[in-house]
Amino acid sequence: MSLSSAPNFFLTRVGDELAIRQGQPTMPSPDTPKKRILVVGGGVTGFTTAWALLDAGYDVTIVAERWADPKHRITSQIAGALWEFPPAVCGKHTDVISLYNSKRWCMTAYRAFDKLQEIMPRTGYFDHGIQMRMANFFFDQKMEDMPDRGQLDKFEEIMAQKDIKGVRRDANIVHEHEVNQKAGVVDAYQHFAPVIDTDAYMHWLRFVLVCKGAVMETRRINGDLPHQEEELLAEYGADAIVNATGLAGLELAGDESVYPLRGALIRVVNDGTKFPKVTEALAVTHDDTRGEDEDIVFIVPRNDNILILGGTFTRFFEFPEIIRMRQRCNNFVPGLEHAEYDPDAPLVQGLRPFRGSNVRVERELRPRSDGSSSRIVHSYGQGGAGFSLSFGCASDVLELIEEMEKGLPAMKMSCRRGLGEV
Repeated sequence: MSLSSAPNFFLTRVGDELAIRQGQPTMPSPDTPKKRILVVGGGVTGFTTAWALLDAGYDVTIVAERWADPKHRITSQIAGALWEFPPAVCGKHTDVISLYNSKRWCMTAYRAFDKLQEIMPRTGYFDHGIQMRMANFFFDQKMEDMPDRGQLDKFEEIMAQKDIKGVRRDANIVHEHEVNQKAGVVDAYQHFAPVIDTDAYMHWLRFVLVCKGAVMETRRINGDLPHQEEELLAEYGADAIVNATGLAGLELAGDESVYPLRGALIRVVNDGTKFPKVTEALAVTHDDTRGEDEDIVFIVPRNDNILILGGTFTRFFEFPEIIRMRQRCNNFVPGLEHAEYDPDAPLVQGLRPFRGSNVRVERELRPRSDGSSSRIVHSYGQGGAGFSLSFGCASDVLELIEEMEKGLPAMKMSCRRGLGEV
């Protein structure tokens, strides 16, 4: 892919999900006026949604206060970006409706990331930063012996997903990775998962959007969107607005259930000189039944040279928690205590956008001032799972906009797909 050619791949809805296809999308007749969508938010959710809309034939303007920058990272760049089947290590979705949808959304993303790295080897003009790596999940007791069946049920669902590759459960995985015996883990499973270099991917994704014709404007929008909907639609000549602003959903959607959880990642050099090079992801999931806030181990190759260590998700933390986070990882993998910090960015931290009932992908339910239906679609609250849910959420946004174009009434998320009111 070069600056002089359009990307030779596109997104299209197949059934109820987005799929990657090679070639160019089928566009409306040149005589058919194109409709414009205003996307508010320049993170992975907003960018992926914009991509889906562009390939569906819409013109797209993206408005964001900040954009991905390797020196001044936005939230999407600070994500762990290890694909996980929910509920995840750092992005747990417990609401019944959100969990149901998240399982659909994450599989859409798995297939999309897998297809992208298949059709675009990491040797092109731009590195998209996607790699399929083995991800290993460890437990301090057999999953059958845990107080609840959550982890066992999750593993059985992963086993049932035919597209997840390399699934294996074996206690020998603990020894194969030479996990410190003092870590106390006795059970494990593994599977291949997309692992994203967020700096590279966000840069690549912006390039794709520009090639496909997206317009980008640096601007902060303040206040409840429905109160300024008509003005924004007129100003941008838009037919609809997508709110993909993460934490700003508190303000732009008037959603008081939105709240931040602070996340932090330590970055160390992973070149094999100070300790054996780590090439697979290693994780211990937070256990809600233990009453402990600091039990996560998250060790993931960010790219071929950097290893990220985590993790924590809390409303507040101070530097001692970072020290303990590093110690947990050091105690898990012998030799890791010798790792040198990434000289460019030894520690990155940011605020993950959670909400009371987890992810919201839904049309605005409040009517406009004239009583007509709002033309706003929301997609926010992905928490620590933005990359894992990105393509799936974008697919549902596209579906909601198409329903809006047909004049269908807005419905709560809980009433869609035959789930009934919850």
